[in-house]
Amino acid sequence: MKIGIIGAGRLGICFALLCEQAGYEVVVSDCREDYVKGLQNRIIETNEPEVQKMLLEATNLTATTSNQKVIDECEIIYTLVATPSLPDGSYDVSAVWDVVEDIKKSSSIILGKTFVIGCTTNPGDCEKIQKTVDKCGIEVFYNPEFIAQGSIIRDLRRADMVLIGGNNNLVYADLCELYHKIQETEPKISFMSTTAAETVKLAVNCFLTTKISYANMVGEVMTLAGLSDEIDLALQAIGADTRVGGKYLKYGYGYGGPCLPRDNRAFAAYAEKLGLEYNLGSTTDKFNDEHANFLVNYFVSENVEKLPFVFQSVAYKKGTDIVTESQQYRLCKNLLDLGYKVYVIEDQVKSQVDKRINFETPEEVVYWIDL
Repeated sequence: MKIGIIGAGRLGICFALLCEQAGYEVVVSDCREDYVKGLQNRIIETNEPEVQKMLLEATNLTATTSNQKVIDECEIIYTLVATPSLPDGSYDVSAVWDVVEDIKKSSSIILGKTFVIGCTTNPGDCEKIQKTVDKCGIEVFYNPEFIAQGSIIRDLRRADMVLIGGNNNLVYADLCELYHKIQETEPKISFMSTTAAETVKLAVNCFLTTKISYANMVGEVMTLAGLSDEIDLALQAIGADTRVGGKYLKYGYGYGGPCLPRDNRAFAAYAEKLGLEYNLGSTTDKFNDEHANFLVNYFVSENVEKLPFVFQSVAYKKGTDIVTESQQYRLCKNLLDLGYKVYVIEDQVKSQVDKRINFETPEEVVYWIDL
């Protein structure tokens, strides 16, 4: 079976390489010509562990700028194109619809092929797409991934849960077999309709933002009560209760990055669209903003000597080069705006951030930001 992947970005190329390593023949497409040429020559610029090595070792992976080649040659066609956020928090899935149009324009026999949407969509989008391609004889599945930047390969190999939306048939069995091949752990597959799966994808990350905010709220309360040195102990005790669990239950910066904030808002937008006036998504988002202000005031009050501040990193997650909605970077900019001198040790994001930041090693007495 040949697998096609339209959209070979950070996640797409990682998923493609794991499929190739599992024994599948894989064809990937991307609109960036230079990027595709690099893939063809087995060269890629990435901070993701293992990717360059896996690319060099790949013998059954082909890269192209033609979506049509993927559609014509492959039985299972994944799309992992970008779905940016709209002002109301929902997802702009126009790039997915562009792929649908490519499928409809295909001159090859596409009857019996499968279209798997792996990028985040709004609940109901896959159902609309299925109705559009019904007459082409193509079946639509929804299969998003739960990964973090900087550990994509590891997260795909050891996923807590595999989410598949669609019909229970031979294609579903093929997708299950794929995950049994690429995962190091036994896949825990949750299967449901596409719309339910789209809802679950958003709801999982909405729950995580709520859990992170809850931990930060506990930390704020204990800080104001003069118990800041016992925050970790308190959260460990709370997390020891199996009804709560310790994952994501840490005091620190608010949630950020390219996934959690956007999924949180999209879930809130969907809930509002259905008529749910009060929902955790919007409440959590407001708390996340207020927590950022709390941290500014806390560190300014603690730094009584008004020393320069030092961050190890201002990426949303240490070890990545992404500052999208980074709460670390937000704190950094707030301190700069207040007139403080700020140093950052890791320079992976140097070209993306405020020019007022100092990236050289500080030689003066400084105050370290540590959460």
